[in-house]
Amino acid sequence: MKEQSIKVTNLVKKFGKGESEVHVIDNADFLVNKGELVALIAPSGAGKTTLLMMIGCVEEPTSGQIWLGDEKVYDNEWLTNETRKIRREKIGFIFQSHYLIPFLNIIENVTLVSQVNGVSKEESEREAMELLEYFDIADKAYEMSSSLSGGQNQRVAIARALANKPEIILADEPTAALDSERSVDVVKMLKRIAIDQNVAVIMVTHDEAMLPLCDRILKIEHKKIVST
Repeated sequence: MKEQSIKVTNLVKKFGKGESEVHVIDNADFLVNKGELVALIAPSGAGKTTLLMMIGCVEEPTSGQIWLGDEKVYDNEWLTNETRKIRREKIGFIFQSHYLIPFLNIIENVTLVSQVNGVSKEESEREAMELLEYFDIADKAYEMSSSLSGGQNQRVAIARALANKPEIILADEPTAALDSERSVDVVKMLKRIAIDQNVAVIMVTHDEAMLPLCDRILKIEHKKIVST
């Protein structure tokens, strides 16, 4: 039996008011289950990142409903004042650029989120080393990001996104800065994570070569969400 991870109903996002009002997302409905890697595709400017940020409790929708797991977090308004806590505890973010902190070494970058969440230094470092071993970069744990390749830094960024044991991973064009071989590696990693960690992964991508590696595709068409 598949477990619901993300549920969106009647989701609307508008920018501006009056004559300058622009509809970006209009009555979107979709469901993503745990263990799925789902691609999100659309033309540039069609609202992919906006949709991701609404799911991630960063951007406030105009109206609609959002469930994360069994928890309804938005119903025409945020149902909690702790959206930052939800992001810290339930969601891992991966971006096109790795955004590693340049003056911290690799293991310090990975442990940062879990330590903010109250995990001890010793425990967070142990878990970080397990993640770095999982991604075959444990030997880089005490190096700086400037000494790593782009693909290695993106693996560190994925490890960091997993450090808070999220239920959901939101990846915004995580392969855009990588060549085709490294892009395939990253998407295969995300697929493996979805299965091994039983998390839902939504990945925004413009690269059609990555789509066969995903379980399903969500498209934004005419401001609606179409699932294939």
